[in-house]
Amino acid sequence: MITRDEFKTIAGNGIWKQNTSIAQILGLCPLLAVTTNAVNGIMLSLATILVMALSNVAVAALRNLIPHEIRIPVFILIVAALVTVVDLLFNANLHELYLVLGIFIPLIVTNCIVLARVEAFAAKNPPLQSTLDGIFMGVGMLWTLALLGGMRELLGSGTLFGGIDMVFPNLQPIQLLPESYPGFLLALLPPGAFILLGCMIAWKNWMDARAAARAQTKPPAPVATAGCH
Repeated sequence: MITRDEFKTIAGNGIWKQNTSIAQILGLCPLLAVTTNAVNGIMLSLATILVMALSNVAVAALRNLIPHEIRIPVFILIVAALVTVVDLLFNANLHELYLVLGIFIPLIVTNCIVLARVEAFAAKNPPLQSTLDGIFMGVGMLWTLALLGGMRELLGSGTLFGGIDMVFPNLQPIQLLPESYPGFLLALLPPGAFILLGCMIAWKNWMDARAAARAQTKPPAPVATAGCH
């Protein structure tokens, strides 16, 4: 079982405090390469969430059986097997998107995020907590890649959810800016991704500093004392 405080800690760390993209700055290769639109970032994040959750629970369940000296090769073997399954599923069911994401699905095997959580958390904690850690670390990656991809797509082409028809054939991208919008090419290029990512990191640091300042100025809670009768 897991307590409410444990759940809140795991969720808070994954989504915000230890966010892999804007706090730990891990997995920058897929972060910068596939986020030319929101759909690419979301779908790669969903694939990573699936791999992280399953690899974490597998390692947590087997952690007492894996010799310490060979743990890294075993972890990589488990992750590689799961990534192969996800890669084949994308190829079979979302072939057009699979061609767009290309090598970045197999490269989940070498993603620092996956191996870091397996080594730092799943190898030391029970399966339930490890599964939740994998899911929420993936959710943190999901919202950052979706936001970064959405900003780059909007600035670069004036649309949102471009390529959604590769996932849901009946849907079309949302044209938020006029069709005459010339597009801001820098946003779709790697330098634009670095600039926007830097803005997101600065925003998180500002939010954290603001929250810390509020916590320091907050008056202490009154202490209850027993009254005399």
